[in-house]
Amino acid sequence: MNNMILLLEDDISLVDGLKYALTRDGFEVEVVPTVEEALGRMPAIDQYDIMILDVTLPDGSGFAVCEEIRKHGSLIPIIFLTASDEEVSVIRGLDCGGDDYITKPFRLGELCSRIRALLRRTAISNQNKSTFILCGDISIDLLESCVKLKGKRLELTNGEYRLISLLVRNANRVITREHMLNELWDNTADFVDDNTLSVYVRRLREKIEVDPSKPEHLITVRGFGYQWREVSL
Repeated sequence: MNNMILLLEDDISLVDGLKYALTRDGFEVEVVPTVEEALGRMPAIDQYDIMILDVTLPDGSGFAVCEEIRKHGSLIPIIFLTASDEEVSVIRGLDCGGDDYITKPFRLGELCSRIRALLRRTAISNQNKSTFILCGDISIDLLESCVKLKGKRLELTNGEYRLISLLVRNANRVITREHMLNELWDNTADFVDDNTLSVYVRRLREKIEVDPSKPEHLITVRGFGYQWREVSL
């Protein structure tokens, strides 16, 4: 069975091209042009494998749709289409629960690659949810996708969860930015703005560090990448 995509987009010319390319690539696509219609699909959200949400719609924002979906507990993968790669838009999308974003104009091949990468990451994550990771004052319940710092649950976006899991699995080792990009975006790093990783790191530090400007856990190794330093309870 082909993967089902719910596409929220009101630009008719763009919709035609997207439907053609995605269908040719083996996906089934259902299109809704308004926030109201997207929210109307909420009761049947489980029938879709991934959502692609435009940010600016005539009756609201794709961010609002994402927030509502996450509020109802759905972990469906979500990609944002945005006309702006400004950091504030990236942060808003990640904070409200988005998994990835792509800036218009984009290549259709790039979008298809990002979709397949996100679907693969989701499948791998679902297969591996069977154990705990314990590392000093951090514990990760892979079954529940739950991270606790000193016993207190952290409220993380999907992207932040993937990032901290990667770092903690490789605790006390330096991970290059290139490796992190390829791991987090499933070898589609060439399509990902390097600034996106910096945003993830900064937002994660704000949630785990007492003083984000002087991190104890997530350390920058200049010229190489990042390191998760184990901190004892």
